[in-house]
Amino acid sequence: MVIEETGLPHGVMEGKGAYNRHAAIPARGAALATPFLEQAVRKVALDPVDQPVVIADYGSSQGKNSLAPMQIAIRNLRERTGPSRPIFVFHVDQPSNDFNSLCGVLSSDPDRYAVNGAPVFPCLVGRSFYEQVLPRGSVHLGWSSFAAQWLHRVPSLVPDHFFPLFSTGAARAAFERQAAEDWKAFLSLRAYEMRPGARLVIVMPTLPDGGISGFAELMNHANAVLREMADEGAITGEERARMVLGVYARRKEELLAPFASDGEFEGLAVEACDLSELPDRDWADYQSDRDKEALATKHALFIRAVFMPSLASALSRAQDGDGEAQRSFADRLEDGLVRRLIIHPTGADMFVHTIVLAKAG
Repeated sequence: MVIEETGLPHGVMEGKGAYNRHAAIPARGAALATPFLEQAVRKVALDPVDQPVVIADYGSSQGKNSLAPMQIAIRNLRERTGPSRPIFVFHVDQPSNDFNSLCGVLSSDPDRYAVNGAPVFPCLVGRSFYEQVLPRGSVHLGWSSFAAQWLHRVPSLVPDHFFPLFSTGAARAAFERQAAEDWKAFLSLRAYEMRPGARLVIVMPTLPDGGISGFAELMNHANAVLREMADEGAITGEERARMVLGVYARRKEELLAPFASDGEFEGLAVEACDLSELPDRDWADYQSDRDKEALATKHALFIRAVFMPSLASALSRAQDGDGEAQRSFADRLEDGLVRRLIIHPTGADMFVHTIVLAKAG
């Protein structure tokens, strides 16, 4: 069963800067890829002429988590180009993304990368990365962090849950097929946009072979809260049944499948594919201070900022443009999750894959 399109696209984060404030977990995951990003920048093929260098940030969201990797990329490029060559940084996300917060970060955040009159030019593209977003052969360096796990569409409901990891049978098969199709589509589009000798660095939450992460237990608690909300009438049973996230954590064999036949796919070759563990720093803090409320609040705000808009897309009133219905749903979900996690403190450790791709040429 394919989920119908709604007015709240899957994969869009909570607005008004909420993702910037509460997405420390993805920021830490992206930091694990720093050595791979630095190496990729050193290998990017650059023309001897003084044409602009183009960086594409695929799935930028509200921008805060893009600042550190863009600073790293620009600093390493400057070692090769000198101070005067123009650098364009294209931040790409869906049209309904919170671009106001993104613009604010790019213009006034203390850690912004375009400062002191240097020829670095941030640009915004309001378009899904499941379509062409930049001209053919224009991108020198691509970066995508905690974004490509979001699917182009939601292929199936997940009985008794909202998180595809807990799907079985036909539902699991539908998500596997969609994830494989979307991964090939994402790679094909990026290959079309990349210049010969370009590099693409992708960071995604993943699963270890033969196991799951502690993050899954946090999703189980969120699922229990949604069940409570349906039982008390805060949401209807039909709305609850329609709630599902369009995400899929690909294992290593799934990431490498398009390259299996001859080592390349659409002119792209794999230079690295690294699995790293991402411990939950908030859980480590809790082990020290035993502050259950602080731990619960951090995790609940993260779940709200990242997943609430996708879940709220199932609400009938939200589909009709009722913003108050979405806010009420978000508040109840957050409050219920905080109460539950205070009783059941839970870690949110996960695993991250970093894959580096090179364009032939």
